[in-house]
Amino acid sequence: ESDGKIYGRGSVDMKGGTAAAVTAIRRIVDSGVELQGDIIFSAVAGEETDSAGAKRFVDDRGWLPELAGVVIPEPTDFEIVTAHRGMLWLEFTTKGKAAHSSAPQLGVNAIGSMRLILNELENYEIKTEPHKLLGTCSMSINTIAGGKTMNVVPDKCSIGIDIRTLPGQNHDAIIGDLEGIFAKLKAENTHFEAGISVLRQMQSLETDNNGEFVKAFCSAIDINKTKAVGYTTDGPYFASLGCPVVIFGPGKPHLCHKPDEYIDVADLEKAVEHYEHIILKFLT
Repeated sequence: ESDGKIYGRGSVDMKGGTAAAVTAIRRIVDSGVELQGDIIFSAVAGEETDSAGAKRFVDDRGWLPELAGVVIPEPTDFEIVTAHRGMLWLEFTTKGKAAHSSAPQLGVNAIGSMRLILNELENYEIKTEPHKLLGTCSMSINTIAGGKTMNVVPDKCSIGIDIRTLPGQNHDAIIGDLEGIFAKLKAENTHFEAGISVLRQMQSLETDNNGEFVKAFCSAIDINKTKAVGYTTDGPYFASLGCPVVIFGPGKPHLCHKPDEYIDVADLEKAVEHYEHIILKFLT
């Protein structure tokens, strides 16, 4: 800690918000106030990788009562987030036939096959209407790997694609559309061979801003404006339980994952107060 700031990886994303939520719950329990319901605190792991914790929580939901709502203390700098885009990470792999590079005609170049795909993707657009809050769907080719050594025709090449989706978009339909490109290329070139694998996916989130939960949430902390963001959270897993989800927490999002990541102590204290007000609004 220095000059009113706590430094360290994860201080913003999202140890700060988690600590504030725990502190708020502890204060309410210690106060002895009688609550008209239960507070469930779930510190799930894996949001940055595979969302294993959120998946397990949802899979074990048999013991859960009906949930009034879920608050996720991600760093939003005290803005109320009710919608975000989904995520679909795909790997395209082309397969060829290895041969000595002095006689490339004896092989099938997997990088050459991948070039055909990249040419098709250059003008490819995912069919969808823009969302009123989240804008358009996006697709970015972010990784590529192929070839083993300079004197061997490559028999394998892969690219990684990050697609950010909108509410209402069907991930399987997107994959099917892309497989249609492969079928077209196969019809034009019998040596073409390619496949798609899903590395990770997350549905989008869209909580009704006119619902009672969001209205009461805004009233509890005296903030009347909500927003949408492009990044993803574990929110869709909790939304699958049939309850409204709000993303709200301390910390500036642009500091996440940086070497000098920090959170202001004053923001932590403010977050504790907000979380207390939210809990008491719903349960007293």
